[in-house]
Amino acid sequence: MSHYDVIIIGAGAAGLMCGARAGARRRSVLILDHASKPAEKVRISGGGRCNFTNLYCGPNNFLSQNPHFCKSALRRYTQHDFIALVERYGIAYHEKTKGQLFCDGKSQQIIDMLIAECKAANNNIQLSTEVLGVDKKGERFLVSTPRQTLTADNVVVACGGPSIPKMGASRFGYQLADQFGLNVVEPVPALVPLTFTDGLKEPIKALSGVSVDSRVSHSDATFDEALLFTHRGLSGPAILQISSYWSPGDEITLDLAPGQDLLTELKRARVETPRKSPAVWLTQYLPQRLADYMASYVRQVRLADMPDTALTNLALMVNQWYVKPAGSEGFRTAEVTKGGVNTDDLSSKTMEAKAVPGLYFIGEVVDVTGHLGGHNFQWAWASGVACGDAI
Repeated sequence: MSHYDVIIIGAGAAGLMCGARAGARRRSVLILDHASKPAEKVRISGGGRCNFTNLYCGPNNFLSQNPHFCKSALRRYTQHDFIALVERYGIAYHEKTKGQLFCDGKSQQIIDMLIAECKAANNNIQLSTEVLGVDKKGERFLVSTPRQTLTADNVVVACGGPSIPKMGASRFGYQLADQFGLNVVEPVPALVPLTFTDGLKEPIKALSGVSVDSRVSHSDATFDEALLFTHRGLSGPAILQISSYWSPGDEITLDLAPGQDLLTELKRARVETPRKSPAVWLTQYLPQRLADYMASYVRQVRLADMPDTALTNLALMVNQWYVKPAGSEGFRTAEVTKGGVNTDDLSSKTMEAKAVPGLYFIGEVVDVTGHLGGHNFQWAWASGVACGDAI
């Protein structure tokens, strides 16, 4: 068969979901992917257990130049709809933290479920098949591969963004958008570790591997989650979250003892335990290595010898540490891409390009980026369903 009602470019989370829904409506569907295996991002996600959605997912968990765009799709296919699908397949799962749902077993269970849904809908999935180009002649699209040129009434672009290039990620979806006259919001790495300048990186290296509960803030957002020191800078859930809001040159604020007023506690300790060293006292709030690092900036050996200014400076280092990252680790380790096809050019109900009937963009390739914790997968499911139900 060389003509299809729908050709989907990308056998990832959004593409498979869209194919299953369109096929269930008796559309002939072909899903193409250059990779040898489907849904590789699903496979590696959540440490191999797939954080497949979030109990508390809603529009406020997403970034976009148009924050209202995601509302329609998320409302019509919710996290509870996907949970019901998971339960129908008997996949055991658990809540980890903050509503994040993970498989008890391996991520492959979610992939197998999606493939089973596609097979039940008679989808044709062709892997290891590169799409060389897409053109439109009259009412039909021509999709070129190394082996043949296929035709379709509709084309769905679900090939993601450039994050994690070693998995085959590319800018192909943006190239197609540009070819057909759609605008693209400049893609940048998101949910990515941040790096330090050499001046700060060297002394911080001693803290590599230290994790601490934190409150990380940027002018636009605050996250209360774990922070991890690395040999290059900062990582951990709190940093990945704030990276989606951070831009080069921006400062972020770290509170390494959230909920604790360290200045008040230090003043009390100076009276009650005057002989205690700053480093020892800090260990009740911080891991040993981090306490030692903070105390290294204090000249006094005992709390009793610290004037108010020294107490204030130490408290601020812990409760209000201003850091200006040099950069991020880039697309190489970014979990997702922020930016993408401009939502002004798409229908929020169907994901169809307003100026190109029959051309659709779904999932990560669109300028909708979720917080860490299953939200990006929920966008993949919801946008895939919105398209699949309309196509």
